[in-house]
Amino acid sequence: MAIRCFAALLLFLSFSAADRAVSSLDPVPGTARVVSQIIWDELGESDAEKDKMLHELEQECLTLYRRKVDQANQHRAQMRREIADSEAEITAICSAMGEPSVPISQSNKSAGSLKEQLKNITTRLEEVQNKKCERLNKFMEVMDQIQKISTEISPTECDSSKFAVDESDLSIRAAEDLQRQLQSLQNEKSERLKQVMDHLNTMNALCIVLGLNFKETIREVHPTLDHDEGSIGISNDAINSLASAIGNLRKIKLERMQKLQDLATAMLELWNLMDTPNEEQLQFQNVTCNIAASEQEITEPNALSLEIINYVEAEVSRLEQLKASRMKDLVLKKKTELAEIRQRTHLFSEEDERNFAIDAIESGAIDASIVLEQLEALISAAKEEAFSRKDVLERVEKWLAACEEENWLEEYNRDENRYSAGKGAHLTLKRAEKARALVSKIPAMVETLTNKVAAWEKERGIQFIYDGDSLLSILEKYTIASQEKEQDRKRQRDLKKLHGQLMAEQEAIFGSKPSPARSLSGKKTPKTLTLSHSQRISIGAAATTQPSKPEPLSPKSMHPPKKVQET
Repeated sequence: MAIRCFAALLLFLSFSAADRAVSSLDPVPGTARVVSQIIWDELGESDAEKDKMLHELEQECLTLYRRKVDQANQHRAQMRREIADSEAEITAICSAMGEPSVPISQSNKSAGSLKEQLKNITTRLEEVQNKKCERLNKFMEVMDQIQKISTEISPTECDSSKFAVDESDLSIRAAEDLQRQLQSLQNEKSERLKQVMDHLNTMNALCIVLGLNFKETIREVHPTLDHDEGSIGISNDAINSLASAIGNLRKIKLERMQKLQDLATAMLELWNLMDTPNEEQLQFQNVTCNIAASEQEITEPNALSLEIINYVEAEVSRLEQLKASRMKDLVLKKKTELAEIRQRTHLFSEEDERNFAIDAIESGAIDASIVLEQLEALISAAKEEAFSRKDVLERVEKWLAACEEENWLEEYNRDENRYSAGKGAHLTLKRAEKARALVSKIPAMVETLTNKVAAWEKERGIQFIYDGDSLLSILEKYTIASQEKEQDRKRQRDLKKLHGQLMAEQEAIFGSKPSPARSLSGKKTPKTLTLSHSQRISIGAAATTQPSKPEPLSPKSMHPPKKVQET
């Protein structure tokens, strides 16, 4: 049996290549059939068994063949998928980077087998991936800077997911957008840093003026603002806290400035009231020099520190105590000043009778400061009133001076020896000429003065009081008296003319002249309008005239005299 099998194997090996080529179309090669037939014949298998086993052999050969073909097809399909996937990945990467993708399939048609195509496309894929990796790293570097600056600006609002790089868009345009975003953030950071530095400089200046420790102050405001702790914070919270702190410091500065200026004002008033020597005032020159300064003008170190304020408060307290001890003299001084102002301006009111009793001040029944305030108010009102009355009073002075010259001229005209030669006669004649020229202007003076007073009263809605009486009333009385005087003069002239006519008739009848004594006995002395400068406060000149002369009439004689309370 073994010899037969060996012979069958030799027979199989002896088949020519042509036989194997022909038999390849059959699932069971011819050689295998021959060998199987020999074996089956020796075994004595029936034809049915032979056909069955041959059929099984054919099925097994077909199954093996199909498996191998399927494996080859699968391997080919896998290689094609890998090539397609690589092409798709290359296309996606190129698209993400914004670069044109070269169709690989067309270039690989001439590359030969699939293995060569896969090798070429794998090489291309590695190049594209490396390029993508480099660009992605650049994107991440820029994004890291953006995230860092954004965190510095808004640490509580930064979400890390917002700063993830979108790998689907790695184009040059996206890179430029990121660069612009980074540049914008860098500019904002620079502006914020400049703003913070400006705020810090402002706070430092405020701390210097207020006498505060700058380092401790900024630590209390925000821990990121201290240079010693690292970089300066530029977050919204830090800037807002800094701005709020500056606002509070400015408010404190304004409060202290107002308090110090009030103290300095009070100190100056006390110095002026008590005539404090300049040597003592120089000690507080750095305080008084800022009495009218604005908030921006006060920049000296410790100018508004608590030590300075306490020091000035102590000085004001000392001056207040000193003021209390010298209040009596101050009240007397102010009363005298008020009386002098009222006397100069011919002011008189019921307030002049106000009694500022020194005994009441000393006993404490009346607050001396209230009395001083009242006196200061009266003095201020008197000064203001004097200023408004200045123009009118100057014209009154000129009018009174003209009236005095008029009185003198009337006295001069009554002097029978006025033309006699004597020492100083020519000077008297010159004065008489000047007096006549001045007297001729009195009506115009009175008219102008009346208009001025009327305008003054219309503007202020009150009467112009002169030594307690209405100046318009005085002027009116003076005008009436002047008219009466002029009428009296006219009557005297008429009488004189009539007397001359009678004398002429007597001379014609009797041929003689009347004696001088008779002529004088029938002559009346006219009334004269005399004004004395000493009558500007009260009437006194009228009492000093001789009984043989008429009573002088002046503006002050038009109203009863009023007493001015002596201080």
